[in-house]
Amino acid sequence: MAESGSIENLVAVRRLLKSSLEKSRDIASEINKTGHIDRAIGPATSVLKVFDAVHGIEGLLLSDPSSNLFGYLSLVKQLEEALKFLTDNCGLVIQWLEDVVRFLEDNTIDDDWYLLTVRKSLMILGQLQAMENSSLLNGGSLFAALEKLESEFKHLLVENSFPMDFTLTSGGNEASHSAPPIPVAVIQKLQAILERIKANNRIEKCITIYVEVRSSKARATMQALDLNYLEISISEFESVQSIEDYIDQWGNHLEFAVKHLFELEYRLSNDVFQKAGSEVWMSCFADIAIQSGIHGFIKFANTVTKGKKDAIKLLKLLDIFASLNRLRLNFNRLFGGKACVEIQTQTRDLIKKVVDGACGIFWELSVQVDLQKQCTPPSDGSVPRLVSFVTDYCNQLLEDDYRLILTQVLEIHQGWNHEKFEEGFLSNEVNKIMSVIEQNLETWAKRYENTALSYLFMMNTHWYLFKHLQGTNLGNLMGDSWLRCHEQRTEYYAAAFLRESWGKLTAFLHEEGLILFSGGTAVACDLVKKRLKAFSEAFDDIYKQQSNWVVLDKSLRLRICQLVVHIIVPVYRRFMQSHMPLVEQGTSPNKYVKYSADSLENMISSLFQQKLGQYGSTKCTHLIGKIKNVVTNHFSSTPAAA
Repeated sequence: MAESGSIENLVAVRRLLKSSLEKSRDIASEINKTGHIDRAIGPATSVLKVFDAVHGIEGLLLSDPSSNLFGYLSLVKQLEEALKFLTDNCGLVIQWLEDVVRFLEDNTIDDDWYLLTVRKSLMILGQLQAMENSSLLNGGSLFAALEKLESEFKHLLVENSFPMDFTLTSGGNEASHSAPPIPVAVIQKLQAILERIKANNRIEKCITIYVEVRSSKARATMQALDLNYLEISISEFESVQSIEDYIDQWGNHLEFAVKHLFELEYRLSNDVFQKAGSEVWMSCFADIAIQSGIHGFIKFANTVTKGKKDAIKLLKLLDIFASLNRLRLNFNRLFGGKACVEIQTQTRDLIKKVVDGACGIFWELSVQVDLQKQCTPPSDGSVPRLVSFVTDYCNQLLEDDYRLILTQVLEIHQGWNHEKFEEGFLSNEVNKIMSVIEQNLETWAKRYENTALSYLFMMNTHWYLFKHLQGTNLGNLMGDSWLRCHEQRTEYYAAAFLRESWGKLTAFLHEEGLILFSGGTAVACDLVKKRLKAFSEAFDDIYKQQSNWVVLDKSLRLRICQLVVHIIVPVYRRFMQSHMPLVEQGTSPNKYVKYSADSLENMISSLFQQKLGQYGSTKCTHLIGKIKNVVTNHFSSTPAAA
């Protein structure tokens, strides 16, 4: 339909209405009775004026909205109102003209031109009445204007959306972040565009545009964090310990994503789509969170829960739970809506796996420690790796952070199983573990064929339990009496060790029979030589044997060496001072006098040193997983020399 022709025809319709009154008073009277001509002339005049205005507005809407957005939006609104007016008012005129046609046809009035013009006017008015709907179709003036607004909506978003920077501080505990916020003026423009778009029932395209633009910027932020580790599969790591660093990164990255990235998108979605309703903006936010990678974080943590059971995994599961728990309020607020049901479900499932997994490992700890009775104790008599690992591990569990988290996890698990939670669960289980360790020591000690080595082993281990647990969380839990008991056992086994080995050497240097031959007879000289030779051979045997034994604690090692020196050297020195002249009277005195008192002291003082590459570990292979995997972990390092 040509717009100029429509106007001309509409003018003709208006003239027809007026001339009809002048042409025949009788016809007019009948028409007026039938169709209420006076009520139709006003709307017809208004339709003509509004259509003329529409024609002018359509010309103005050919311009670029970015130059004067709010002016353009005002024109769009005027066009909407004008088209609605046409729809409403053309109906009144059409109704009257239809009555005219029926009157003319029923009364067989001989005026074909008049009837033809009225029918033509009806067709034109019908087209005008449908103009509101047709303008919204592809090619219509309002459709084109709305498309321009959608393009401007995307342009404003793209030009004002930037990825967010993420940088960990030197301590690694906090993150700095920055991203220029979308200016308030731009948000107001976006809101105004959406208001017009929504008024015409085509907001879905703007929603799609918004989600695509914001998701792409959020993904760019995520990609800058190097999150490839989130895609790791269960087959790609032997134990949780091998991805321990990734788990620590996961906690930092998740906190940044939730507190900063998703928080920003949540607020912005609300600001931009506020007038569209909460269901709309929450749906936008949910789509952005999903498309930018929230599921990747959940998937990684789920993968960790599927890893092999081991003691380190318990700590890592507690770390994961702690991260999720710190973000609980944020998660509930950001993802609590109906649009985020999928995220809610996956998060709940993850928390259940973490809690069940952590509790499962915790309850098995004492059982797994008990199974280590089958292991061979250290061949050098040093502290078993298991003892140092378990004590360090229990100290970790009793630290404030882990203790509170584990207690909370145990309480949640008990609640799920409708079981009563008692505050002493953690303390009781740790006490049980330490009791099993003590039982293991007794079993291991009996495996040594050398009694002296068995005593050295017990001395080492009891001293470790006493000294290294003093002032620690575990030591405080076990109590002073428990610590003193291990100190006393250290003394007991130290004395037993000396008596069983070095204490026997002095018997070779006794004076029996030598006093009778004090004049230096050959018999006396021979006795002295035999006793010195026997002493030297016995000393060499013990020294050679104990050169491979270890007392790792420096203070204990010095003390034991001093006691050995005190037992051996003074007796040896007195014997040499008393009987050396007899030896020197004979031939080859060096054959019988192998050591001086000073050289003995130096040799004894060099004993029980840890050899390079020697760790003093047991050959145990499992503690809810492989202990050998724990060797490189700081929890299970060999006790440092004090």
